[in-house]
Amino acid sequence: MKLTYDIKDKPKFGQLLIFAFQQLLAILAATIAVPSIVGNGMSQSAALFGAGVGTIVYLLFTKFRSPVFLGSSFAFLGSMFAAFAGAASAEAGFAGILIGAIFAGLVYVVIAIIVKFAGVKWIDKIMPAVVIGPTVAIIGLSLAGNAIGDFTGTSLMGADGVAVVNPYASVCVGLVTLLVVIICSVFGKKMAKLIPFIIGILAGYVVAVIFSLIGLKTGNTTLQFIDFSVFNDIKFFAIPDFTFIKAAQGLSAVDGKYIATIAVAYAPVAFVVFAEHIADHKNLSSVINKDLLDDPGLHRTLLGDGVGSMFGALFGGCPNTTYGESVGCVAITGNASIVTILTTAIMAMVISFFGPFVTFLSTIPNAVMGGVCVTLYGFIAVSGLKMIQKVDLDQNKNLFVVAVILIAGIGGFTLNFGQITVTEVACALILGIFVNIIVSKKKDEPVQESAE
Repeated sequence: MKLTYDIKDKPKFGQLLIFAFQQLLAILAATIAVPSIVGNGMSQSAALFGAGVGTIVYLLFTKFRSPVFLGSSFAFLGSMFAAFAGAASAEAGFAGILIGAIFAGLVYVVIAIIVKFAGVKWIDKIMPAVVIGPTVAIIGLSLAGNAIGDFTGTSLMGADGVAVVNPYASVCVGLVTLLVVIICSVFGKKMAKLIPFIIGILAGYVVAVIFSLIGLKTGNTTLQFIDFSVFNDIKFFAIPDFTFIKAAQGLSAVDGKYIATIAVAYAPVAFVVFAEHIADHKNLSSVINKDLLDDPGLHRTLLGDGVGSMFGALFGGCPNTTYGESVGCVAITGNASIVTILTTAIMAMVISFFGPFVTFLSTIPNAVMGGVCVTLYGFIAVSGLKMIQKVDLDQNKNLFVVAVILIAGIGGFTLNFGQITVTEVACALILGIFVNIIVSKKKDEPVQESAE
């Protein structure tokens, strides 16, 4: 695709801050969602700081050539639950998630060393376009339910199974956000075209505020998208609850048996996420028109991801991973500037100390982010489908490979081994590789021309 800002381009300082803030908004919801889901006293602001640290480490290892932000990984949710469940105390649980992140990072380091000496040609052989294309599409399609759930308000369900927010109002807020993003991206001039997400989120937020005020006036809680009470007694400056501080207090309660449990919970997941790492970087490569597996090299992206996860977890507790939302933001805006990603990382770290900013960002309604994510996840899916444009689908051997990947991924094919969950993306990719190996031995069939 045509980029407005290439990797080495440097936007003007004022524009740079705006572009970075847009990237931050794109990755924010998922990054702070992981600590919220895990609970046990995990800090959203610490996770945001850790994501910034992890991204900077990643950029350093990739020699500032791969424009993507690293955020909290959902793949390790089960592992983190296991760490807290098996801990003697909450502090020991924090020590456990930190030790687990180190195990996961070391798996990446080992794979990176192997790739360094074995090269990447074997990857191109077992993961050609017919395999990697539909797999990338699945990354976006597998998240479609999350986007629509936020868009319609069904992701927020009460204990009685009734939606917490009015579904019609939620759709209205999400639709305003979505349409403003589309209009700015398609019809916008200059800056509007480069910051469609900021404009869209602000537009959706304004509509959400209006609904919330109506809800307060009428006593209708389902219209109150924003809880204004959270803005009371906000501390302007507060140091996040960094994981390493709590972990240090629980190290004495960590024994060999618990460490072994953590290793089993974390290390296998890292092997699963490795498949998604390749798919993400193949997708990003198609966006920036440069093969990242060759330059800076898969071994560097793996090292950046693995070591970045270690450092990110040191502060935020969550292992990090490259974010599809970030790739989608790069694709839609055409801004692949590494300086933008670096500024986003620094901004995430700085903002995590300031209560008003963290509070404002956390009050952005799900419906607003749902409207944004419809476009982000959609672009990921479409970019994957674009990879198979040159694949001859008249050949049954290619058709079957694409078919099994799409159906396995969209159908939600997952495998569970205790605390380890092989995600639908990983399962679809593994199944696709297996089928491709079997059918690739078949020579191309001659294409029959239809009789006129």
